[in-house]
Amino acid sequence: MVPRIQTSFVPSLEKLMRTHDVFYFGTYVKTSKGLKFKEEMTMTTIFSGVQPTGIVTLGNYLGAFKQFPALQDEGDAVYCIVDQHAITVAQDPKELRQNIRNLAATYIATGIDPKKSTLFIQSEVPAHAQAGWMLQCVASIGELERMTQFKDKSHGKESVSAALLTYPPLMAADILLYNTNIVPVGDDQKQHIELTRDLAERFNKRYGDVLTIPEIQLPKAGARIKSLQEPTKKMSKSDPNTKATIKLLDSAKDIEKKIKSAVTDSDGIVAFDVENKPGVSNLLTIESAISGVSIDDLVKKYEGVGYGGFKQGVAAAVIDHLTPIQEKFYNLVESSELDTILDEGAEKANAIASATLKRMEEAMGLGRARR
Repeated sequence: MVPRIQTSFVPSLEKLMRTHDVFYFGTYVKTSKGLKFKEEMTMTTIFSGVQPTGIVTLGNYLGAFKQFPALQDEGDAVYCIVDQHAITVAQDPKELRQNIRNLAATYIATGIDPKKSTLFIQSEVPAHAQAGWMLQCVASIGELERMTQFKDKSHGKESVSAALLTYPPLMAADILLYNTNIVPVGDDQKQHIELTRDLAERFNKRYGDVLTIPEIQLPKAGARIKSLQEPTKKMSKSDPNTKATIKLLDSAKDIEKKIKSAVTDSDGIVAFDVENKPGVSNLLTIESAISGVSIDDLVKKYEGVGYGGFKQGVAAAVIDHLTPIQEKFYNLVESSELDTILDEGAEKANAIASATLKRMEEAMGLGRARR
């Protein structure tokens, strides 16, 4: 069988983004006049993976989950719940299982359509661990030790899991198994995608043109949601002050209480000034990101309104937006419908990943050559 190859006239990434994200591929076919190149087209594959680590904050939602549904219309979107990455640190098995379901339900409740995309659990596709080992064999200790997250998480500790050092090749496998063209990530994950590209290029150089080299897509500057109690710091799920963080599944009563107790200032004037009025600016940012109304228009809306009315308005906007998401989440999380969606997603993912793994194994000389 002649493998499909990417042609030399693939448009630039910038042009692809302007022309409906279409990549050109082709196959050589045998004709009476010899081999002839037959051009085909395929949609761009976009991959995103999230760890099932528990709490999803309002900041997580606005910075990531709210953006995910748009990817479904830009290409073939693949969403992976990367539970094998979660176990690089000790996890309670029952909690991990529940967190996996919660994350799957969150994906769908926030707009992922399983008919348009592929949603699945990493550990239910064995090719991830297999390809991760194969890529680990082309990685070097030095480049893994240079990874910022390994240095940060191992700093000052007497002992850490070996997986904290070796998980980047597994992350690379997650991406490469799906012939991914684009990986949308934040700055903190850019180094991992650069390593993925390096490993794919090294694999291809040693074993032939097997793996697609993905491109990094950094997000547009978006809302940076801050702590409600310390508005110069990022909103964090690990903040010991429970009033500082709004969780995606917080009740309407809790959301209202947290926003009413948010730190502001003594001016009583609603204005956007991050340096001098960080608390008020943070609340304006939250309502703007939730509602789509510009900050300038919100400032006009709250002109002459005291902080009590301002906070009430922000709370109402957040509650109105999150309520239908929460309702959908609770309807799904323990349902058989969710299991069906994940079963179908795993089936689709297995078909694609197994084909890529087979090409990798054949290229490396693993197993028996079939006659």
